[in-house]
Amino acid sequence: MAETTTETVAGVTVPDPRLLHALYANWEEETEGAATYRTLAEREPDTARKRTLFQMAESETQHAQRWARRLEELGAPAPIYKGLPGGQADSFANRIGGMDAALRRIELEERQHVARYGRQMKELGDEPSVQILQDLIEDEREHSKTLKLLTRPVEEHHFHQDGARPRDPQTALDALREKRGRRSPASWIGDAIYGVNDGLGAIFGIVSGVSGATLGNSKFVLLAGLSGMIASALSMGSGAYLAAKSEREIYEAELHRKREDLKANPEEGLEELTLAYQIKGVPEADARRMAEHLSKDPEQFLRVLAAEELNLTEEALSNPLVSAISGTVSTAVGAFIPIIPFFFMHGYPAVIAAAIVSLVAHFAVGAAKTLITVRSWWSSGLEMTVVGAIEGIVTYAIGVGLGHLGA
Repeated sequence: MAETTTETVAGVTVPDPRLLHALYANWEEETEGAATYRTLAEREPDTARKRTLFQMAESETQHAQRWARRLEELGAPAPIYKGLPGGQADSFANRIGGMDAALRRIELEERQHVARYGRQMKELGDEPSVQILQDLIEDEREHSKTLKLLTRPVEEHHFHQDGARPRDPQTALDALREKRGRRSPASWIGDAIYGVNDGLGAIFGIVSGVSGATLGNSKFVLLAGLSGMIASALSMGSGAYLAAKSEREIYEAELHRKREDLKANPEEGLEELTLAYQIKGVPEADARRMAEHLSKDPEQFLRVLAAEELNLTEEALSNPLVSAISGTVSTAVGAFIPIIPFFFMHGYPAVIAAAIVSLVAHFAVGAAKTLITVRSWWSSGLEMTVVGAIEGIVTYAIGVGLGHLGA
């Protein structure tokens, strides 16, 4: 049974201080939420996301106004905002973490907000406040869903060149399917470059260290280098296999959970997908038609919804076997490079040749990284070369020191 919301003091009825405390806290949180969304909207470069964030700021402002009116009805003093001018958007973590990280933190806070309002419905015992809570809980749930969708990248090809809106719903739907059906070449290129870089760096360090310890004895360098190459390649391959397999298992588990949610509440799924397309700039009526068209194929609808809400697509998943082979081969290739001179040379000439070959390879790998980045190939290659040189010098010096200790 709810507690009383008023007390009688000297014949005058006054609100329960606990009720006032809760309402002031609610007003403060809603006011802070409005400031947060407004500040994020001002910083957001994307037009669609900016518009959505401003709408959410206005919604939070209306929530705060409802709490302020209820406090006024109870005869309480007007509330005064004590938070940061930009709300949570001005917090240190949200400033350094970027827009998407900030939205994910705020989405978690919205869910906590819903849970807190749910508890207050049982505890406040004030009917007008409970009615406000019922209305606001639904809005906060919608905010949570919207924030999840806002962290999805906006696919620019859905729009006209002016970025205003799609040509028609079918064109936008076809574009979505085409986008999801392609896999970016950056994926396997990035994996290959990472494997070569890992093998090159690890074995160059081993070769430098053993060369320093053994004065460039080719027999020991080859033995250590080849053993390290095999170990690194197998380690990378097995790690890539397990990572890809785990990624797919997580995808299937999330898909199963979403499938059960849709069985329990199919209309909610339609609303979520409609909102996702609206955020991308599709008019509400067209977005609804697109969602309803996709819902005719439940499995296709499930996968599209998972892609939009959870950022999960089957096309983005790696094949465990392909990942294992790619990781093993690319690491072995990179690891073999520093060893090559020791097959044909001995002593310090082999050490110098290995250093030159390895540094050239470091530059090439760094330059190759620009295939999937926007950096200058020259600066990227130079950066990798400097890192490789430092690694070689340090490990060679350590090897020399260990060699003297063992002598």
